[in-house]
Amino acid sequence: MNGKEITFEKEAAFLSPYAKKSADTRGRLREEEPCPMRTDFQRDRDRIIYSKAFLRLKNKTQVFFAPDGDHYMSRLTHTLDVSQIARSLARCLSLNEDLAEAIALGHDLGHTPFGHVGERLLNSLCPTGFRHSEQSLRVVDLLEKDGRGLNLTYEVRDGILNHGKNGRPATLEGVVVSLADRIAYINHDIEDAIRAGCVKESELPPGPVKVFGRDTSSRINTAICDICAESEGKPYVRMSAEKQEALDELRAFMFDRVYEHANELIQESAERMLRALYTYFMENPAALPVLYRETAKTDAPRAVCDYLSSMTDKYAIGIFKELFVPREGSV
Repeated sequence: MNGKEITFEKEAAFLSPYAKKSADTRGRLREEEPCPMRTDFQRDRDRIIYSKAFLRLKNKTQVFFAPDGDHYMSRLTHTLDVSQIARSLARCLSLNEDLAEAIALGHDLGHTPFGHVGERLLNSLCPTGFRHSEQSLRVVDLLEKDGRGLNLTYEVRDGILNHGKNGRPATLEGVVVSLADRIAYINHDIEDAIRAGCVKESELPPGPVKVFGRDTSSRINTAICDICAESEGKPYVRMSAEKQEALDELRAFMFDRVYEHANELIQESAERMLRALYTYFMENPAALPVLYRETAKTDAPRAVCDYLSSMTDKYAIGIFKELFVPREGSV
């Protein structure tokens, strides 16, 4: 019996009847030779970790662009945070930890540079809109590996696409990642906002503080324990009504005080850079890298969004300077 078959037997014996078993995957977009040792969900996790899009997350903004300090969250550290919370929840609820981990690691692969401001701007410029969850699916389906994609399983692709607050994942593991994402970004963004001086700890809404606790560790632990108590042995995964209301209040507070207003001067600069880059490549599609030129022939806005959303903060700034900032000694 090989390693994969042993995993199949363990899942059948120990996972919840509501878990997605690796043996029951709906498969990939394209058939391929299976691995004798790893399940398809384990292979998906590995493909995501070794993808170029995953590596670029380390240089993409989470909330605060170019912060003065080494301990602010990047898009990569946020992703690892979501993965850890999702794995904890999946383990507690006897769900498929490999599937939850793969979805979590891939959920933000299509996110823009400059965090929320980048996504909002591309959404306003692209005629068909821009959502990072949809872009993350484009990355794994179409853009990675020089246009061949990662050929992930249906369940991982579904979880990536539907990880947002209003998404409807097809698996409970996908629901776990959606909840883990909100728990992670709200709580660690609070920590970053306090560190940056955008808010004071004393300004946090008192109701959620009373429900979850005052420090990040307590809030995350309370959320995980609540979801496990509410969902254990059930055909759903959710928070209790009290905790969900408190989390929603914290989220609303962060949008009002931080996400929409933090570093407004820097956000304006990021918007100007991305707007200028978008306009330039719309007018000069031949200047796009080869990977995006074929799409540009039929859907130039989408091709430009594919390119711009792939950029790290540093790379976007470099391209902007190359195109628009006169070099020393130039006429």
